[in-house]
Amino acid sequence: MSPVNNDPSSGTAGGGMPLTRKELRARERFLATQNHNVVPVPEATPGEAAASAEGEPELPRPVPAVTPAPVAPPVPVAPPVPVSKPTTPPVPAAQPVSSAPIPADGPTQTSNDESPSVETPVEAHPVEPEHDAEADATLPHDDEHVDPDHVHEFIEHDDHHAFEAHHDLHDGHHVDELHHDELHDEHHHDLIAPLEQTASTKAAVKKARRRRRVLALLITLGVFVAAIAIGAQFLKPLLGMDRVTDYPGPGTGSITITVAEGSGPKIVANTLVENKVVADADAFVKEFLSDGGELSPGEFTFRTEMKNSDAVNVLVNKDASKVMYFALSAGLRINESLEAISKGSGISMQELNALNQAPAQFGIPSKAKNLEGFLAPGEYRFPLGTPAKDIIQKLATTTLDELKSQGITEPGKQYDAVTIASIVQAEGGQADYGNVAGAIYNRLKPNNVETSGLIQSDATVTYGLGKKSFHLTEEEKADKSNTYNTYANVGLPAGPIGSPGKTAIDAAAKPTQNDYMYWVTINLDSKETKFSKTLAEHNTYVEQYNAWCQANPGRCV
Repeated sequence: MSPVNNDPSSGTAGGGMPLTRKELRARERFLATQNHNVVPVPEATPGEAAASAEGEPELPRPVPAVTPAPVAPPVPVAPPVPVSKPTTPPVPAAQPVSSAPIPADGPTQTSNDESPSVETPVEAHPVEPEHDAEADATLPHDDEHVDPDHVHEFIEHDDHHAFEAHHDLHDGHHVDELHHDELHDEHHHDLIAPLEQTASTKAAVKKARRRRRVLALLITLGVFVAAIAIGAQFLKPLLGMDRVTDYPGPGTGSITITVAEGSGPKIVANTLVENKVVADADAFVKEFLSDGGELSPGEFTFRTEMKNSDAVNVLVNKDASKVMYFALSAGLRINESLEAISKGSGISMQELNALNQAPAQFGIPSKAKNLEGFLAPGEYRFPLGTPAKDIIQKLATTTLDELKSQGITEPGKQYDAVTIASIVQAEGGQADYGNVAGAIYNRLKPNNVETSGLIQSDATVTYGLGKKSFHLTEEEKADKSNTYNTYANVGLPAGPIGSPGKTAIDAAAKPTQNDYMYWVTINLDSKETKFSKTLAEHNTYVEQYNAWCQANPGRCV
């Protein structure tokens, strides 16, 4: 029998049994973990030389020993067992050895056909190499036998790898990197697909990252816009941005608003807002001023929740075609007022004159012979078809209500107050109504010795004469037959001489207390009025009036 062959480099185990797949894999790992120097192959023995001469393959030349890099302390392992090969002598692998000298044993006896092998103690690295998938693919299954020739070729190939791995480790490279480089060099065609897959994966990752960034940007932008929208809702009430400045119109219902004499657009606007006619006072005033209309006193019929422009049209009489409209100025005489009412309402003058001759039916004091002085000035709108009596009643009631608001409720006193107010309206114009009323009451006092109870108003005389003039003759002033002549007749005239406005009525009801006996308006444009206590002072102001008349021809007639 042949000696037991336990050489791991051989393709068979002891007794010549073929190696299994697991044994071959173990052999592969064993060789990959070695760190040994290449030692010289012993000189060929005479028998080997003879074998070479007879045609046997020549043993490889000795390889110079390589000085190993410093390594971890060696781990002792069992010496390899020589492996006999029936046909071809094995080529010893270039195995590194420790730096210490290792005695070489003589060749191990084998069968007659076998060549001696070299035994070399080796040191193992504590590094577990990666699994070689290619080597696995060449190995047979565990339950299959291995052809010794095939094993020999595999071992040679593996030894070659082990030598290259040792050389690269000497240069400081990692086993894994060398193994990867070796696979890349030897099997480049097998790595093309994985590299393409890697590039594709990187592109997909970059694309996913861009998608996530865009999504994050969109989310951030959405949150920012939502925050602005929510913040605006909270800021609107604070900044007044949610305030309604105009209704869409046209409005509903009907409501009557009285515009008093002397009221400005702002006062009227506030009244309209309080009654929900318009939405905002400032917006209404802006609309009214841009229209360029003039505000007139009177009663106006509105709807609730009107557009600003529609409400302005009511005040400036732009919708007169839809209603009965007329305007009465302060100071108009009764015939002038009736003509204006007839023109605006379509009611005949005959019907209006009949009502004028019966003032008592409207609550006017019995001393009154007609409606003079009791038709309140202002701008009026009535629904189409409104009866004439209802119109006159409305105008008379407005004057009576104003007297009552001043505390004058007795009919006789109401009549006298309206008479004085009509004189104040005619004499004072836009002057200080309170002082004019005070001066008239001073003249009516029993102890008045300056004028002896005479009011001496030009306006009363001209009213009695049925004309309008600022100049009177001495004969006209001396005519006592004129019951409205306050130059010739003591006390008040026969009745009112025109329609006083609210301001004049209030001045007559509550005159300004003063010592004045005379007054004269020296400028008919500015209505500047001069007051005096004596006739001499008064005459100097009359001269100023005459000078103004000369400077303005045609104005003082």
